[in-house]
Amino acid sequence: MAGFRVLATNHTSFTVSDLDRSIGFFTEALGFELLNRSMRDPKAVEQISGVPGADIEVAYIQGPGHRLELIQYHGPAERGEVVCQPCDTGFAHVAYDVDDVDAAVAAADGHHVRPIGSITVIDKGPNAGGRVVYLRDPDGVTIEFIQKPT
Repeated sequence: MAGFRVLATNHTSFTVSDLDRSIGFFTEALGFELLNRSMRDPKAVEQISGVPGADIEVAYIQGPGHRLELIQYHGPAERGEVVCQPCDTGFAHVAYDVDDVDAAVAAADGHHVRPIGSITVIDKGPNAGGRVVYLRDPDGVTIEFIQKPT
């Protein structure tokens, strides 16, 4: 036994290049709620992240049963971009159950969040018979929509 226990999931976080665009997708296309948006103390962020010159703005978005943290780094100037495929080690995504996968894809498209594959019927597992699709935003953040079988 580890001597402690996990009490709950606090949030999932994505670093984005344009906080306004990402907030728009989650609030306008998905109907989530913006809880808070604010700058953080650069010295504290340096200590937490280990990134010298870190200067961030953070938004918390509440979805059904799950909170997202979106972070935009304004510094340091030397920032990279992660480009990976679903088959790459370290790849991550967040999946949402939706009642209409086609409508969800259409709503996402208006925010430049587009399918990376095609809507497919799930053949095995707990979602068998449902429909699924992966989408990616301009920052490479991947969202999965799952429509359960009727």
